[in-house]
Amino acid sequence: MLYRVPLIFTPQPEGGYTVTSPLLPELITEGDTLEEANANVADALAAVAELYAEFGKASVIKSPGCAEAATLGCGI
Repeated sequence: MLYRVPLIFTPQPEGGYTVTSPLLPELITEGDTLEEANANVADALAAVAELYAEFGKASVIKSPGCAEAATLGCGI
């Protein structure tokens, strides 16, 4: 199952991009290019899903499908 997660790509003054999500405040990653930042989202989503599972926090994402969400292009 795929999930859509809204992402915000913020350009940084020193270069590169920071990625956050209003839906998942714990999600934060970065990259030197938009492509790299987008590629790093899969790992960040997996880490957030693991964190939620560890602490029993309800989530809009599920562990098995969270990495797949990043394959949607993520600028959704």
